Amino acid sequence: MDDKTAYQEKMNAKLDEWKADIDKLQAKARQAQADAQIEYKDQIDELKKRRDRMEKELEQVQSASAEAWKDFKDGADKAWDAMSDAMKNAWNRFG
Repeated sequence: MDDKTAYQEKMNAKLDEWKADIDKLQAKARQAQADAQIEYKDQIDELKKRRDRMEKELEQVQSASAEAWKDFKDGADKAWDAMSDAMKNAWNRFG
């Protein structure tokens, strides 16, 4: 398995994990009081936007040539780190 394929698989697995985490947060939001529901909704909406951006990053990596994908990797790594931090913050706040 080459580096690009391994990286893509890692990104896909993380996206799947984040989708599941967002679903869990949505379930908690449905159980929360009305005031807290607004806060949950805002946080979940932001996480979905970030996740969508990450999916676009993955599409760029997937469509890049074997050499060009490395140029996308640095930007994607930073975006992944930001998404990871946002998910941790959401879980710490609402989980």
